[in-house]
Amino acid sequence: MIRKKIFVAGHRGMVGSAICRKLEMDDSVEIITKTKNELDLTNQNAVQDFFENYKLDEVYLSAAKVGGIYANNTYPAEFIYENLLIEANVIHSAHQAGVNKLLFLGSSCIYPKFAPQPMKENTLLTGVLESTNEPYAIAKIAGIKMCESYNRQCNRDYRCIMPTNLYGINDNFNLDNSHVVPALIRRFHEAKIKNLDNVTVWGTGNPKREFLYVDDMASAAVHIMALDQKLYVEKCPPMLSHINVGTGEDCSIREIAEMIAQVIQFKGDIFFDSSKPDGTPRKLMDVDRIHSLGWKHNYSLQQGLQNTYEWFLKNYEASRK
Repeated sequence: MIRKKIFVAGHRGMVGSAICRKLEMDDSVEIITKTKNELDLTNQNAVQDFFENYKLDEVYLSAAKVGGIYANNTYPAEFIYENLLIEANVIHSAHQAGVNKLLFLGSSCIYPKFAPQPMKENTLLTGVLESTNEPYAIAKIAGIKMCESYNRQCNRDYRCIMPTNLYGINDNFNLDNSHVVPALIRRFHEAKIKNLDNVTVWGTGNPKREFLYVDDMASAAVHIMALDQKLYVEKCPPMLSHINVGTGEDCSIREIAEMIAQVIQFKGDIFFDSSKPDGTPRKLMDVDRIHSLGWKHNYSLQQGLQNTYEWFLKNYEASRK
């Protein structure tokens, strides 16, 4: 049996590793991966050589420089530079090498700061972005438009999904640059083992966020790639080809903090520091399009948080570095 060769860019990250776990269930697939030391995706010549040599059938582009509000605020130049280079090199090299199917993973932060809720795909580019992550969002928007442009001009089948806030196995628990769920898991856990009386959370606690367990995202990614091209184009027109991926449900930062404290069994008080930035007031995805294409999430927020905390406990020493 000739197996389909699929390159998962960013396989060591939370998103890429989840996609690999999903693809490993299919015996007809040969998964190709490269570490950053083996293949620097910001190096155009190296990426071109890789694609020329491997004769790939499909690509999942999950590699990216990511981080929370602090990291995006502190390193905006790195966020826009590295992400633009990665997506430009991979998408263009895939096209040059004749790879007809590619999936680009964006982010819900591409939508305007004050987009109507829940956010539909057609709200893209209709308003001002959230300033704290604007460079990263612009890079992701560029990736979407690259895929659409190669589809329009070169008849490629490059697809884009926009996941909501992700969390789960292999997440980044570094307190300097992690997202809200892993940051809170680590902080509540360390407060518990140190017998602290309280934990302080950035912001007012009022902003609302939608959270998706990363294995659900991976199942959505593989599901979208497997769709018939005619059906995909019918649901996702050439200049609006991205698909939201989420649960369609959100909660406040205060609620997610309280839920994580409960999972970890932290008994102390939770304080909110309103001097710190809140970010976008609300980010809830409209998921009607992906539901119409036959996919829905499987993991509840409670179950996903429990799975993530269990993984964190097994990998705690490594996550502290």
